Amino acid sequence: MNCMKKLILALVSSLSLAGGLAQAAGGGIAWDKFPTERVTDMAALQNGAKLFANYCLNCHSAEYMRYNRLRDIGLTEAQITGNLMFAGEKVGDQMKVNLDPKQAKEWFGAQPPDLSVIARSRSAAGQGSGADYIYTYLRTYYRDETKATGWNNLAFPNVGMPHVLWQLQGQQRAVYADEKDPHDATKTVHVFKGFEQITPGTMSPAQYNEAMADLVAFLQWMAEPNQTDRVRLGVWVLIFLAGFTVIAWRLNASFWKDVK
Repeated sequence: MNCMKKLILALVSSLSLAGGLAQAAGGGIAWDKFPTERVTDMAALQNGAKLFANYCLNCHSAEYMRYNRLRDIGLTEAQITGNLMFAGEKVGDQMKVNLDPKQAKEWFGAQPPDLSVIARSRSAAGQGSGADYIYTYLRTYYRDETKATGWNNLAFPNVGMPHVLWQLQGQQRAVYADEKDPHDATKTVHVFKGFEQITPGTMSPAQYNEAMADLVAFLQWMAEPNQTDRVRLGVWVLIFLAGFTVIAWRLNASFWKDVK
């Protein structure tokens, strides 16, 4: 029974993450800005890896990432095998799930997508990055008894995925109010006013936001583990080119100074 629940979560999660960017591009709420400095914070990345292994990796694979690459974020091999590996994998293995593709297709019509590069999904015009979308999406679930799952999402209206992290965040409802349409005084519009807490979670709202920032930071890092080195190297390359430009300019002036 537990396995079936995980598989169902895999299906609806795939629909949410893979389709959310496309739907959000057509309108909806403004995305919150993901705190990008988290990608260089080792403690945040380690916590994000823990959240990913416990809440995402049961259903979604990350086949472009191997467990031993987690040493790059400061984890030891003992920490990786003891805290992030639960199915007898080897530390050099890819981050896969034990979900047979044929069975997944038979049960759900498609295999849950790989999350290796989900945070690098293309941004929506005027909205933000894929990381901004995921950060907003994970924090804007609310109870909606009109939906089959009992959940809805501001960033992805009519989402098929239930709120798998609700025990951490607690349950909240969206508060709306009817107001006059600013473009047509004869009409009213349903305006979102905020969230109202129904039951508390194991984390405070601030702690949950921090945890989701850590999770998205890990997804962002996993999509390009060498991004910090690439940026650092790029700065040195630009400094070298600037210095060489000065040298080349002075050499050119020296070579041509006697040419009339």
